[in-house]
This record gives sequence, C-alpha cells and structure tokens, in this order.
Amino acid sequence: MRIQLVALRRWRQLPSAERALTLRLLLMLPMIDVALRLFGLQRSWAWLSWWAPQPSDAVVDPPALAAATRLAALARAVGNHSVWPTTCLRQALAVWLLLRRQRLPAELKIGVTRREPPFQAHAWVDLNGVALDPEAATHAAFPKLR
Repeated sequence: MRIQLVALRRWRQLPSAERALTLRLLLMLPMIDVALRLFGLQRSWAWLSWWAPQPSDAVVDPPALAAATRLAALARAVGNHSVWPTTCLRQALAVWLLLRRQRLPAELKIGVTRREPPFQAHAWVDLNGVALDPEAATHAAFPKLR
C-alpha cells in the first residue's frame, strides 16, 4: 500500500502533459501485451502499423529528441510499476507507435544474443540513430535483428 501511495504522489508531481501520457501508456501497454499473446509479433506489428502514419522527412530537433527520450523513460516506468508489468518489447512498441503518431521517424530495434542459453532478447526505439532507452549501453550486447 505504501508503494502505491508513493507512486501516486510521484504521478501527481508530473506536469499535466506527462500525467496524460502516463495514463495513455497505462491503457496501451496491456492492449499491446494482449495483442502479442493472441496474435504474435508479426500480426500485432501489422495492426499497430495501421495506426502509425508514415514519418515526415523533417529532421528531429533536440527538444523533440529530449521529449522522445522522456516518453521512453515514462513507458519503462509505467511498464515496470503498473499492475500489468510488461517487457521491453511491449514498451518499445508503445513508444514507437506514439512517436510515429507524431510523424517522427522512430525505428523499432530488436536484438538477440545467441551465445549460450538462456535465450535473451531486447527491444528499444531509435530516433535519428539515437537509442531512446535509458540503458542504451546494454544494446551493444544484443546484435540487431531488425
């Protein structure tokens, strides 16, 4: 109960735009999770792509890159602390979709290690070649599949 109160207090301290974004992520992440469980990555990706317009050719400016990085951090926090915890793939798909809805050239990246068991994979979003994940250093351990 104490953890929930702390989380609610932190949420209230966010700017109103970030509170709205957090609520949007709270709805999106479980829907993406259910879609992936029911239909798999390919069909879920096709469904999400239908909602994502093609990005514009405009160069992403530093404020937009900072906002995208903040979005990725919020998605990670929501995914890790919500009642419905999610994986990096679900979080990356949500970030990718929200950025594409803004017509930004976000790219979903998926990396896999093939060394020895256990199988490990990681997903993140790049914007102008910059990984939006706060743990960008870990991406080097995951050669890109996509």
